[in-house]
Amino acid sequence: MLRYVVRRLAIAVPTLFVIVTLAFFLIRVAPGGPFNLERPLEAKVMENLNRIYHLNEPLWKQYLFYLGNILRGDFGPSFVYRDFSVKELFEAGLPVSIQLGASALLLALAIGTLLGSIAALRQNSATDYGVVGLATLGITIPTFVIAPVLSLIFGVWLGWLPAGGWGDGAIANKILPITTLALPQIAIITRLTRGSMIEALRSNHVRTARAYGLSTASVVVRHALRSAILPVVSYAGPAAAALLTGSVVVETIFGIPGIGRYFVQAALNRDYTLVMGTVIVIAIFIIIFNLVVDLLYAVIDPRVRYE
Repeated sequence: MLRYVVRRLAIAVPTLFVIVTLAFFLIRVAPGGPFNLERPLEAKVMENLNRIYHLNEPLWKQYLFYLGNILRGDFGPSFVYRDFSVKELFEAGLPVSIQLGASALLLALAIGTLLGSIAALRQNSATDYGVVGLATLGITIPTFVIAPVLSLIFGVWLGWLPAGGWGDGAIANKILPITTLALPQIAIITRLTRGSMIEALRSNHVRTARAYGLSTASVVVRHALRSAILPVVSYAGPAAAALLTGSVVVETIFGIPGIGRYFVQAALNRDYTLVMGTVIVIAIFIIIFNLVVDLLYAVIDPRVRYE
C-alpha cells in the first residue's frame, strides 16, 4: 500500500507540471490582458506596469520565472487585487470555502446514502417513487435558482436566518449556503446509492447472507451497503474537490468571502497569477481526493489490492 501511495504521488508531480504548463500558455493566448481597461492607460504607465510584473519579457522567460516562484511557494501578486498577493487571498478565502464544502459534502453523503438505501429497499413503492422524484427535481434545479429562493423564504419572508453574509463564521450564516451546496449533491448521491443498492441486494453474497438467517439490518449495512457504496465513493472524490474549492454562485449570492468568486473575476480581468493559483489548488485537491478514493476502495472492498 505504501509503495502504491509513493508511486501515485510521484506521478502527481509531472501531472501538475503539465497542468501548470497548459494553463499558463492557454491563458496568455486569450486576447486582452490584466491592464487592458475600457479607458486605456497612458503608454508610460502601461510600460511601467508591464515591466513591474515582467509582462514585457518573452513568454518563455515569463514561464520559467513563474515556475521558479511556484517551486518556492510564491504564487505572485494579484493583478486585480493589487494590495494582496495570491497567497494572501487564498489564506483568507480557502478556509471559508473548505468549511462550506466539507459541511455540504458530509451532509449530502449522510442524507443521500440514507434516502437511496430506503428507496432501494422499497423498490417500486410510493416511497421509492417519491425519493426518485425529489432526487430528479434536485438535479434539474440549478443552484442559482435554489440559492435566492432559500434566501428569500428563510431570510426575508420568515426572518429565521440571515439572508447573506459570513458573520465571522456564525452557524446561522452557514446554514443556507451549506444547504444550497448540499441539495444537488444529495440528489445525485441518492440516485447513485439507489441504483447500486438494488444491484447489491440481488447479488449472490447478499442472498447467501439472508439464507444464513442474518437480520435485515445486518444484511443491508454489512453486506449490501458495503458493495453499493463504491460508486458513491468514486463520485465523492471529484465532488469533494469541486465543493472544497468554492462555489461561484453560492458565494456570490450569499456574499461569502471564499475563493470561488476570485476565479471568475480573475478570468474576466485576465488576472494571470490568480487564475494560475486557483488552477493549481483545484488540481492538487483533485489529485489528493482521487488518491483517497482509491485507498478507500481497498478498505471497503477486500478484493481490491494495491501490490
